[in-house]
Amino acid sequence: MFAFPAGDSSSPRSRQHPAGLADRVRPTTPVAGRTLPVPPPLAPLFPAGSLRRGTTTTVTGQPGHGATTLALALMAAASAAGSWCAVVGLADPGVVAAAGLGLDLRRVVFVPHPGNGWAEAAGDLLSGVDAVLIRPPGRARLTAARHLTARARERQAALVVLLEGSAAWPEGGDLALSVGAVEWEGIGRGHGHLQGRRAEVRVSGRRAAGRVSECSLWLPAGSGAVEGAEDPGTQERSAAERRGPAGAGPGDGPEAA
Repeated sequence: MFAFPAGDSSSPRSRQHPAGLADRVRPTTPVAGRTLPVPPPLAPLFPAGSLRRGTTTTVTGQPGHGATTLALALMAAASAAGSWCAVVGLADPGVVAAAGLGLDLRRVVFVPHPGNGWAEAAGDLLSGVDAVLIRPPGRARLTAARHLTARARERQAALVVLLEGSAAWPEGGDLALSVGAVEWEGIGRGHGHLQGRRAEVRVSGRRAAGRVSECSLWLPAGSGAVEGAEDPGTQERSAAERRGPAGAGPGDGPEAA
């Protein structure tokens, strides 16, 4: 794992990043294939079940709803398969939780405090790694968004943009993932421990045609990893089918205690 210290965002020097940053993490093997793997629970969100090189994916959600978990999880299978990844602008990336998601921290560059130079740092990293996750500090300028989108396409790297609102990235994305309603598992009325967060994820964007439009995911599950979550309505229907009609079996009738 590489990590670079914070700079003074009010100083022009904060726009600088370590010399030779891209060269330090440049892959030693040529680009193989046009896609990067994603964890199996996330495969239904993507055409061909993988993250396509040269594309931009936006991940949008309110704080605490699991968008950061989802964005980091997109890097997990790629890093585990040997690809280099970078994370720019996450002040507290939570490396322990990231490792629980499956991220190989030996192949991840963290730039937590890029200051005003976040776009420049991300642009340089797109030249040397396979996937870059960025979190803009606010609404990105259209010129910066277009430059990074074009840079990712030119360098055949995957760009993932973490946002609190879709308007913060004016260029849009090839694929847009938005985290909606969430529900925590494992807590009762004043007792218990948080064990998992179930979230609804909606898929849209230019490359989403004909794909799953919405699914349920654990972000994360009790294991710390991202897992698929069965729809509650499906669970209720399945349970009803197993029970059968009222009175059909022992304990199913109205007299059952």
